[in-house]
Amino acid sequence: MFYEDFIVPKGWQKPVYDFKENKLSKEGFELGRKLFYDPILSRDSTISCSSCHSQYTGFAHTDHALSHGIEGRIGARNAMSLVNLAWTKSFHWDGGVLNLNSQPINPITNSQEMDNTLINALGSLNQSKKYQGMFYKVFGDSLINTKNLLKAIAQFTVSLQSYNSKYDKVMRHEKDVYFTDQEVNGHQLFKKNCESCHKEPLLTNSDFADNGLTTDADYKDFGRVKITQNPKDSFNFRVPTLRNIEFTYPYMHDGRFMKLREVINFYTNGKVQRKTLAKELQKPIVLSENEKKDLIAFLLTLTDKEFLFNPKYSYPKQ
Repeated sequence: MFYEDFIVPKGWQKPVYDFKENKLSKEGFELGRKLFYDPILSRDSTISCSSCHSQYTGFAHTDHALSHGIEGRIGARNAMSLVNLAWTKSFHWDGGVLNLNSQPINPITNSQEMDNTLINALGSLNQSKKYQGMFYKVFGDSLINTKNLLKAIAQFTVSLQSYNSKYDKVMRHEKDVYFTDQEVNGHQLFKKNCESCHKEPLLTNSDFADNGLTTDADYKDFGRVKITQNPKDSFNFRVPTLRNIEFTYPYMHDGRFMKLREVINFYTNGKVQRKTLAKELQKPIVLSENEKKDLIAFLLTLTDKEFLFNPKYSYPKQ
């Protein structure tokens, strides 16, 4: 079922991605990787998927609070980290896409991002003999169509796996890998105050919640309610994974916080109390200054340098 490099770590739940519908292969992965880094998908061939999702920052976007598209156009939200997507049921901050295979349609066609049409993107790809050859090897058809384009990109993005942080190695009881006393205390504080939403081992519950942020002045973004039209979903945004959180700043859907300390201070002393506030956050979170330091020390153990610097995820040489 899986490309040999895809791993389901011990103790993790079964992935939700349908591998039968898009069987992974080495050739498919390399095709998706090439497409991910190629600006050919944008209208003016200036930006690629990797422009907003850099490997060294956990496939997130740290240069700007909000994503940037062609001609310097500024989006409305921060680009999310792409990691462990095989376990993700819906995508984007508002869950507006329900299938990883169709997710690339949004950035390709969004006027603030790649500002292209699928017809134009396919036209550019079909003019490339190299791409025609690669698609033929993977799908048995050199005429590139929308379905195979999206499947190819998904073969790469579904393979972006992070499971080798210090945290993971401690949880697996690997030899000579231990938490410091500070990290142990931070882990306990995390389980008490954070794990109800950021569930281990994925460090997210894949749900949406109102975390008490004030509405941004520029975009007045009310989150998931735009998708569901249900008032109960007002101010609800995706609960992001905390994996590689050290490198995926700025934080929140609008990138308003640059430092982990700011995020923790917000949760302890900045939440807006309203009807839609997540029930898990309705009780005050009280942390001393030393406890905040311990919590941050634990969060730093979620950094997976084997993922961040793995050459197989980087810009293809050819």
